[in-house]
Amino acid sequence: MHRLLISAVAITLGSLLTLPAHAIPANSSTGQTTTQLPRSIRPAHYDVALKPDAKALSFDGKVSISIEVLQPTNSITLNAAELAFAKVVLSKDQNGASLPAPNVQINDAQQTATFTFEQVIPPGWYRLNIDYSGKIGTQAAGLFALDYDSNDGRKRALYTQFETAHARRVIPSWDEPAYKATFKLEATIPTGQLAVSNMPVEDRRDLGEGYSQVQFLTSPKMSTYLLFFGLGEFDRATAKLADTEIGVITKKGGTAQAAFALASTQGILQEYNDYFGTPYPLPKLDNVAAPGRSQFFSAMENWGSIFTFEHSILLDPAISTQADKQRAFMIAAHETAHQWFGNLVTMAWWDDLWLNESFASWMESRTTAKLHPEWNSTLSDVNDRDRAIELDSLASTHPVVQHVETVEQVNQAFDAITYQKGEAVIRMLEAYVGENAWRSGIRQYMQAHRYANAVSADLWRELEAAAGKPIAAIARDFTLQPGVPLIRVENQVCKAGKSQLRLRQGEFSKNNPDKKPLRWRVPVRVQSFANAAKVDQLVTDGVAAITVPGCGPVIVNAGQSGYFRTLYAPKLFAKIIKNFASIAAIDQLGILSDASALGLVGLQSPTDVLELVKATPISADPQVWDKVAAVFRGIDEFYRGGTTRQAQFRRFAIARLTPVLDKTSWTASPGEPDTVAILRSNLIATLGSLGAPDVIAEARRRYLAQSADPTAVPAPLRKTILGVVAQHADAAAWEQLHAAALAEKTPLIKDQFYSLLSTTKDESLARRALDLALTAEPGATTSSAIIQAVSKFHPDLAFDFAVAHLPAVTEKVDVPSRGNYFSRLAERSLDPAIIGKINTYAAANLPAGSRRSADTAIATIGYRIKARNERLPLIDQWLEQH
Repeated sequence: MHRLLISAVAITLGSLLTLPAHAIPANSSTGQTTTQLPRSIRPAHYDVALKPDAKALSFDGKVSISIEVLQPTNSITLNAAELAFAKVVLSKDQNGASLPAPNVQINDAQQTATFTFEQVIPPGWYRLNIDYSGKIGTQAAGLFALDYDSNDGRKRALYTQFETAHARRVIPSWDEPAYKATFKLEATIPTGQLAVSNMPVEDRRDLGEGYSQVQFLTSPKMSTYLLFFGLGEFDRATAKLADTEIGVITKKGGTAQAAFALASTQGILQEYNDYFGTPYPLPKLDNVAAPGRSQFFSAMENWGSIFTFEHSILLDPAISTQADKQRAFMIAAHETAHQWFGNLVTMAWWDDLWLNESFASWMESRTTAKLHPEWNSTLSDVNDRDRAIELDSLASTHPVVQHVETVEQVNQAFDAITYQKGEAVIRMLEAYVGENAWRSGIRQYMQAHRYANAVSADLWRELEAAAGKPIAAIARDFTLQPGVPLIRVENQVCKAGKSQLRLRQGEFSKNNPDKKPLRWRVPVRVQSFANAAKVDQLVTDGVAAITVPGCGPVIVNAGQSGYFRTLYAPKLFAKIIKNFASIAAIDQLGILSDASALGLVGLQSPTDVLELVKATPISADPQVWDKVAAVFRGIDEFYRGGTTRQAQFRRFAIARLTPVLDKTSWTASPGEPDTVAILRSNLIATLGSLGAPDVIAEARRRYLAQSADPTAVPAPLRKTILGVVAQHADAAAWEQLHAAALAEKTPLIKDQFYSLLSTTKDESLARRALDLALTAEPGATTSSAIIQAVSKFHPDLAFDFAVAHLPAVTEKVDVPSRGNYFSRLAERSLDPAIIGKINTYAAANLPAGSRRSADTAIATIGYRIKARNERLPLIDQWLEQH
């Protein structure tokens, strides 16, 4: 074993004074932010040297940290998890005298190490040098290994995942976002392998005996969770944008699949350089594509080295669809936006995680719409908002800005409220103040807090100053309190060619629709069918009167930029149904969403959405029909059990969707819009799930014919056709898919086969998939995905299995996901008995302050059972009449 050496470019007290301004700790909004560490010490720079042993799944490390002691103390406490310390030395500077060796105390529960010295350490600058060792995991946390098949046999690559609190598994550090510092990384690696980090390689030299030493340039000042290291048999495709080198790193032979991601990142980066007014500051931006998967994330925004699982960024011509292509672009747009929102300006503490995630989601949507207008992606904003509302309307909801105390609570904060609700609120506020004013405020925010930390109030201050409107109060209403406003449209009176509306604000709740509502200041946009003009008004104190031009039917939340549900009086809604075909597509989507949700909680008839479906013309926008298909899938889930009632509903749904598929056809037309290609796949999948005999038969025919006819299963429909076959598989078909999984060498395709094996509706085959998940065969990161996939059609079975095999399943779930994973398996259940099982599991395995996932599962199941019992009978009656 070669001894690891601390970098020769060590930073001393004197050299700290010559660092660029962004490398020196600066005053920001972090003074009173939450911390789990003592405030007496602040790190400024880390020299890190690693020597990983991929085969042994272990590593040796050395770190030399430049720290400022802010007040007299005799101890230093930092974060460390699963690290073994060999030597700890504190010196006044790099060449100064060292203090006597400290007493080292490890607190596994707090994930800290405390070094206690015999004498008091006075304020000033010091170097803390630590020799240590650690473990390489097999799940995506800390430094981890991913194994994969290749044409040259089984391979292993190493990557890091440090968000939320996993840098401490690799480096003893102040592993909290407010403790920003610079990093200089050095690694001893097998010669011939490629190492990658946040910054470009500064120096590489051969050490002999099969090893090389790689040094990377010093990073800008950043939080620990953004540091990255990867190592393996990699290829790198590159492009250039001004002074920035853009790259995509894949395993050997994979760069052809990265062409779209590489080209997309060029366009995205150029757009962001312009929008933010602060150019991307690093010399390179890589996207590192890795095999495997995680239950916690698909990509991570490490500064300069974005990590993304292959299934989310690479396009394999054998299996990738148009939806995959759009997803790859949007993920690249999201993670690149983080280079500003999150990396350049970082939330002070996890309470304000939304400053990272909501804004990256909003930039992702905005940039997709601008750079790919042919995708008409603004319509998908409605679906994003709905995902947030579905979670936000449960009794277990939480505010966008939420108080976080523990690591486990941080992990639970990554949900649709933090992402999609925050995004929807941003979109609503931008529409309220105007795009130009909003952009000016964002630019000011970036300039004021670059290389530092911020809280929500910092953002509102800059935006309010730029907009000249009092938006902070509106923003606080939507980010500091939970829940979803409900705007009731109570009446409409026509006078002198104008419509006078009375609105009343309530609250939309799936578990308690009659609850006393909270109060919001709600920006509302209204439009009459008879006039193109839109009228904006703020609903305050729960009521508003609005006058709009025209006397036709009206749409409240025209353009769907508002974060609320809209409930129309029955007579007004009848007019909307009658004119539904002429409404703009984005409003058709919003009205379908509202009617479906409000109908299932009992605020309007559950059959209103079916009346809208009847009124939807075959020529409607493909994304509107995507929504109709989703509505049908949702209702069908409530009928789960194969009863005659479900068969009656399915006959209606199949009859409504079949003509749309006939028009779309199974065969793509030259030059057809991308939205049509996606609709085709969704229609086939939905009709297959609904048991449409013709669709199932055609999918099976094509699957069996593919060996003789290569065109039978075109690449854009491969996932869909195999999905229908797998759902309705018998034992022989399941075995055939299993054999294909075993034989496949391409990780992207191999993982797909294991997913297919998990989606069968046959319970006995689902049990076989669960048993398979506990073996080594699918791969360390695939097993948890198999169990999750089984829960789609067999939630009770999947939950019972996972809890019965708790230790074994836990080992196959990445650490950040463990607090959420098990309860979520049960969310689709319709059995009241499972609520008790979830409570039993949570009481035994989740800390009292970290059981949100269990509470969410319980609230979801309670809502589903109530909707099934109380609302489906009304749908049954309607179906009998239609």
